[in-house]
Amino acid sequence: MGMTMAEKILARASGRTKVVPGEIVMGKIDRLMIIGEIWPEILSLLNKLGADRLWNPDRVVVVHEHMVPPANVPIADAFVQSRQAVEKFGIKNFYEMGRSGICHQLFVEKGFALPGQLVVGTDSHTTTYGALNVASRGINQDLPYVLVRGELWFRVPETIRFEVSGKLPDAVMSKDIFLFIAGEYGTDVALYKSVEFVGPTVAEMSIASRLTISNMGIEIGAKFLIFEADEKTQAYLKDKAQEPYELVKSDSDAVFESTYKIKVDQLEPLVACPHDVGNVKPVSEVKGTPIHQAFLGSCTNARYEDLEIAANILKGKKIHPKIRLIVTPASQSIYKQALQKGLIEVFIDAEAVVTNPTCGACGGLHLGILGAGERCISSQNRNFKARMGSPESEVYLASPATVAASAIAGAIADPKDYLQ
Repeated sequence: MGMTMAEKILARASGRTKVVPGEIVMGKIDRLMIIGEIWPEILSLLNKLGADRLWNPDRVVVVHEHMVPPANVPIADAFVQSRQAVEKFGIKNFYEMGRSGICHQLFVEKGFALPGQLVVGTDSHTTTYGALNVASRGINQDLPYVLVRGELWFRVPETIRFEVSGKLPDAVMSKDIFLFIAGEYGTDVALYKSVEFVGPTVAEMSIASRLTISNMGIEIGAKFLIFEADEKTQAYLKDKAQEPYELVKSDSDAVFESTYKIKVDQLEPLVACPHDVGNVKPVSEVKGTPIHQAFLGSCTNARYEDLEIAANILKGKKIHPKIRLIVTPASQSIYKQALQKGLIEVFIDAEAVVTNPTCGACGGLHLGILGAGERCISSQNRNFKARMGSPESEVYLASPATVAASAIAGAIADPKDYLQ
């Protein structure tokens, strides 16, 4: 009996020739991603453990990105401790604001996410790296152990598969595919499972589109969400990879707990309504719902292709006079590319606010917090109550195309009506 991609990666990481679902293994971590704001907590825990060195500083990546520039004194102080920790432990892979971007985008841009590897990070959306054939997962309490030992226990997960076929209609994006899954099968369909995305539609997807889906894996409970590596994967990594890597692919006789077949030919733009990622409705059912803010950003949908489709919709138009549109590129390199291609000018001419790369409005951190009674349509990954500010506000999740169209209409709108 063969193995799935997750099983192969965990077997390699734990020094085994074979693993099966349900087994507990101790896997050696290939890389660890840390967001800078949490260093005060990390240092406190390391002090309690009496740890004064890391297992391998070169395997640790630190990024300042959640709230940059700092919005208050506690965050500024946390960044001070982060910089001190980086120097103390000799961490070379440190990305200060102005030289970085949102952690998950930066991690893939810099070639730290490599096929066949086991990666953990201090953010729940670390599943993002699965787009590049990586088994990646967010961690919390286990962080000090990983920092000191460079390994972590895993229960080998069962694997489910989504086989996607058909041609995506105009104005329908990979975000809509994921929202369909969350709405159709529920946000617990992949609870502690490894998820594989395969099929002809997946093969046609750009790396950016795959990153969107893998980013949201945690929203359906996935332990890992992994794509097969192909020519696009290798082309993306050609000038980025930090070291040699080995592609993994599920064996033809691997066992899957479930397989879901999805045809996207008739899929329409979808919207996740408050306050649940699984509360999904076709845009036609919520069209006309008034909004106060639109947000194009986050680690889910702020890559160049996301900005490009939004700019295509917004070009030559103004946003509705009663709403705000906030555009936050995912990284400095994406910001620069958008600037060179004229996209930033389109956003400014449309009267949007363009911010520096940061998590920003996502999570209600800064640069776009909602007040009581306000409603936002956003390209981010979560719409839980109080996610973007006031518990009396509402967040609707959608693709960048739907966000841009809604910004023009001043209400939730169908992007097909605005494509140029």
